[in-house]
Amino acid sequence: MNLAITGGYVVPVEGDPVDGGTVLIEDGKIVAVGRDGEVDVPPGTTTVDATGKWVLPGFVEAHAHLGVHEEGEGWAGQDTNEMTDPVGARMRALDAINPADTGFTDALSGGVTTAVVKPGSGNPVGGQTVAVKCWGRTVDEMLVREPVSVKSALGENPKRVYGDQKKLPSTRQGVAAVIRDAFTKAQDYKRKRDAAAADDSPFDRDNTLEVLVRVLDGELPWCQHCHRADDIATALRLAEEFGYRLVVNHGTEGHLVADLLAEHGVPVIVGPLFTTRSKVELRERSMRTPGVLARAGVEVAIMTDHPVVPIHFLVHQATLAMKEGLDADTALRSITANPARILGLDDRVGSLKPGLDGDVVIWSGDPLDVMSRALRVFVDGREVYTFDEATGVGTAADPFYRES
Repeated sequence: MNLAITGGYVVPVEGDPVDGGTVLIEDGKIVAVGRDGEVDVPPGTTTVDATGKWVLPGFVEAHAHLGVHEEGEGWAGQDTNEMTDPVGARMRALDAINPADTGFTDALSGGVTTAVVKPGSGNPVGGQTVAVKCWGRTVDEMLVREPVSVKSALGENPKRVYGDQKKLPSTRQGVAAVIRDAFTKAQDYKRKRDAAAADDSPFDRDNTLEVLVRVLDGELPWCQHCHRADDIATALRLAEEFGYRLVVNHGTEGHLVADLLAEHGVPVIVGPLFTTRSKVELRERSMRTPGVLARAGVEVAIMTDHPVVPIHFLVHQATLAMKEGLDADTALRSITANPARILGLDDRVGSLKPGLDGDVVIWSGDPLDVMSRALRVFVDGREVYTFDEATGVGTAADPFYRES
């Protein structure tokens, strides 16, 4: 189905806003963005009038546990951490996502159309992350890219998990040692694998080390869970030692070392920002952190860590960060273009431009105004969520085929 959204205040993010603009989608992809009358809308195209409304790309949640940490399901819906192996690079969030998690509907209600789902932070190396659309029957149908990165954790969580089991690692030095040992083994494994390939000799593959080699080769970024400034410094140290692409996740004390992060060119996915200071690592949590990082020259994305913060509050975190010093342009980019670029998804999502997926949200007004609502949400050009202003009820389309 072809779709034209017309008459709205179009905010492409990568490009100037267009007042009275048209977004044309064909076969699920954006083919044109421009002023009404300047975009050639083919006959038979379904037209949606967005006059008086704002039109933006779907938001990108850079760090969530949608579908692997299901809400309201207790033990049965908890598949976030495989806390029996400190080095779980072979684990895939893809294999644990339940698309029926209510969090996916919440995401759409907040204008979030793409989420990067990550394993938890119980292990020094937690596993592979995956980017999915927030609507669909199976994760395979929802897939944007897999894997996106590899999740790793420093600090309190892994030392607590394995310390309670009286196993390595039970200290910060132990956590760093586990990560260093894993990469050293991956370096040795790569040399042996390449030598075997050159000689056409048999070779026993190792799924964990294969993934770590992809990190060393620069194919996959290393998403490093770290809150405290000393853990951020350890993350930078390890990345320098092994030469992989580091992305700091959380970065709660990032404002204390913003200059170091900028110097190393390391982006930060900041958040969650609405939480209490529930552990020592969060004592410096501040809404000011995104602004301080951005002003230092660090590329910033904002995340919810859903369900730690409900995913539909993603935009509100950006708004309150703006209130505490983050400029408006970066606030919007922090939940659209920036996370897409940081995680290598900008050829699919994060802005409104030809060639990208037709993920478009019609808002009642500026989404950075807390009174604005996502009224209509389109994923790949298909309407998947509608908010009825008369009744105050939002409804997601049912992705499943059901006989009447």
